[in-house]
Amino acid sequence: MIRYIIRRLLWVALVLLIIVFLTYVIFFLLPAGDPAVRFAGKSRNPQVLASIRATFGLDRPWYLQYVRFTRNVFLGDQYGWPGLGISFSTREALKDIIFGRLLITMQLALGGAIVWLAVGIPIGILSALRPRSLMDRVAMGLAILGISMPVFFLGPLALYLFWFKLGWLPGTGYYPLGQYGFGQWFSHWILPWCVIAVLYAAYYARMSRANLMETMGEDYIRTARAKGISERRVVLKHGLRASLTPVVTIFGLDLAGLLGGAIITETVFNLPGIGQYTIISVGNLDLYAILDITVIAAFFVTMANLVVDIVYAFLDPRVRYT
Repeated sequence: MIRYIIRRLLWVALVLLIIVFLTYVIFFLLPAGDPAVRFAGKSRNPQVLASIRATFGLDRPWYLQYVRFTRNVFLGDQYGWPGLGISFSTREALKDIIFGRLLITMQLALGGAIVWLAVGIPIGILSALRPRSLMDRVAMGLAILGISMPVFFLGPLALYLFWFKLGWLPGTGYYPLGQYGFGQWFSHWILPWCVIAVLYAAYYARMSRANLMETMGEDYIRTARAKGISERRVVLKHGLRASLTPVVTIFGLDLAGLLGGAIITETVFNLPGIGQYTIISVGNLDLYAILDITVIAAFFVTMANLVVDIVYAFLDPRVRYT
């Protein structure tokens, strides 16, 4: 297992290098503007632009800039480790900006994940144990409705109903826990968590139902029942454990994708997270900011794959890495 994890970590580093390389190629081969012009502001005389390009290495070939950027990411720069460079738009170190926004995105992603797991998987299990019942039909009908409602529609609708009309919940914006207290912090997060969880909870309910129904028809389940094991133990220990393997795969990728930035949700609820900063960076042609966000999103996805593979060995005894 240790050798397997080490090999996968090396693959993670290789994947990150390739992703950064492809991102660099795209931005240098496509007409995306001159970052030095953005950084210079109103002082756009040739001497100032030449000085900026020399300072940030923009006067070198793009492949040398790629080597410099990747070296700073792994070894650090003058702003600390990891070396994420400086923003061409705000002239500030990107490390503090991105990590501060990443904390907000993590609160959104983890809170939403708890909601959709707490709602979706139990509904899927109950539906699988009573297939074609009234509860099953209602639950799967609501799941289809949830899958059909995108965040850019459900978010404004939820704000209109629960904030503007009923006044049950506060509106948009981010309220830090340490500054406003738990009550104010939690009340502002309920709506974004629930909105982002609707789509995932509906999908997880359908997937859990299908996987558990298929697992309960396996030979080893019939053998367990023939041995006189209680139905509760058969479902929880033998059926549910094996049926959750595909769910773990999807959950790892979904959570990693949200940690890389929930662009629509953060925009609708005015949350200053990674997703919102992605839009700002693209609009300002802030090359280093876009590269940093790309690296962070790729890191979460690749690490999620590694964690999922390790969890497989504990959920399914048939899976072993030697």
